[in-house]
Amino acid sequence: MGFPILSVTLAVPLAAAIVCLFLNAPAARTLALAATLADLALGIVLWANYDIGGAQWQFTERADLFAGFQYALGIDGIALMLIVLSVFLMPICILASWDAIDRRVGEYMAAFLLMETLMIGVFCAQDLFLFYIMFEAGLIPMYLIIGVWGGANRIYASYKFFLYTLLGSVLMLIAMLWMVNVAGTTSIPALMQYDFAPQAQTWLWLAFFASFAVKMPMWPAHTWLPDAHVQAPTAGSVILAGVLLKMGGYGFIRFSLPMFPEASAQFMWLIFGLSMAAVVITSLIALVQHDMKKLIAYSSVAHMAIVTAGLFAFNVQGLEGAMVMMLSHGLVSGALFLCVGVIYDRLHTREIDRYGGLSINMPMYALFFMVFTMASIGLPGTSGFVAEFISLVGVYEASSLATLVLTTGIILGAAYMLYLYWRVAFGVQRNADAAAMRDLTGREWLMLAPIAAAVLWMGVYPESFLAPMRKDIATLDARLAGAAPTGDARLAPGKPRSYPANAIAHEAAAAGEAE
Repeated sequence: MGFPILSVTLAVPLAAAIVCLFLNAPAARTLALAATLADLALGIVLWANYDIGGAQWQFTERADLFAGFQYALGIDGIALMLIVLSVFLMPICILASWDAIDRRVGEYMAAFLLMETLMIGVFCAQDLFLFYIMFEAGLIPMYLIIGVWGGANRIYASYKFFLYTLLGSVLMLIAMLWMVNVAGTTSIPALMQYDFAPQAQTWLWLAFFASFAVKMPMWPAHTWLPDAHVQAPTAGSVILAGVLLKMGGYGFIRFSLPMFPEASAQFMWLIFGLSMAAVVITSLIALVQHDMKKLIAYSSVAHMAIVTAGLFAFNVQGLEGAMVMMLSHGLVSGALFLCVGVIYDRLHTREIDRYGGLSINMPMYALFFMVFTMASIGLPGTSGFVAEFISLVGVYEASSLATLVLTTGIILGAAYMLYLYWRVAFGVQRNADAAAMRDLTGREWLMLAPIAAAVLWMGVYPESFLAPMRKDIATLDARLAGAAPTGDARLAPGKPRSYPANAIAHEAAAAGEAE
């Protein structure tokens, strides 16, 4: 384009964050909304100008900084869609915080704007250490959002969130240092094509897995998520579920699968096993929850388990389904947390039993809540159906057993989501204060209506979202083809695997040097 659009997309919220620190509350709110809307416009320009049939990496920018560290930016179709998701949700988060946050508003808006810069930086970084800085620095504003503006038990939740996600990333940093020493480059595109020795891949894969599994989060490293969601303000829960969890899936796509294909095949059984356990266990836990936020948090773990199974199915359908699932989950889970926030702002409780019959006095709220509930359980015509269907087709090619278990989780998901909706929207109005709540305001319409439109758009015409990613997914699938397990080796640890010829040659050369 002849214009550093990625740098500008990073700079706009960062500059606004600095200014917000010196503004009063009304001005900080206005500036934060303006900055996030400007970034949304830049995201739309990126999407409109992305060449689907062009080079893999587009809008690239590069500058040498110091000691081999590079400021290198660029995106493919996968990163593009996650950036669009991020800039789409951020103005909605600012609107959700408009009245709910009434203390230290400037600092709150600055934290959100800083987090937007870091999230986008994760998806467009092309230097290994630039990615790591963005990936880890994103913990800081979310830690502050939970710890300063969260609920009664916010300190415990913020420390747990920070320590869980940070400790896993220490191993990833060690692995990155080793990789740069061996490969001689910090370029992510170059490392995606580099063939590490199969034995080294095992340890590297485990180091990266320690970080990405916590970030998604995968069972059993998920226990920080319900606490973080319950204590975080509404907008914090939206961006945590909508974007931050997707960084783990993006890490698997960008690092674990293309850089360590043989190790990914070796640990396919582990990913499938944890995914199956997560879907069933967290769905059963969700069924007995009394707190709406906690129920939706456990449902997030179950839905993200379908993502991990699709990613490691080693076929195009699984990869495409996992990506659509991440986009759909980002929209639907964020919208469900907004729905909780709408009634929490009125009654200041998340206890499901305190509500009931809201379809009588809040019919428009009940309508939007129903749309997002149906999308969560995969009703045809919504984004959830497209995402789950494509993912399960890919998983079925790898394992019929895993497909059966994951489908059981979807049935349980329908049970707890419909049970939640029935208890909140229908039934007898037992509490006068809940029966007296007003319906959606204009600001709340602006929060929920765009997400509902996007959910239906993705459900009716998913090609809009798949087209930019299809070429990059095919490239990744080709990279994985030589390492893909077959037959009974798919879900069995320790089975023989087929290695690409270049990996065998690399291993033989390493053995020769050792002699």
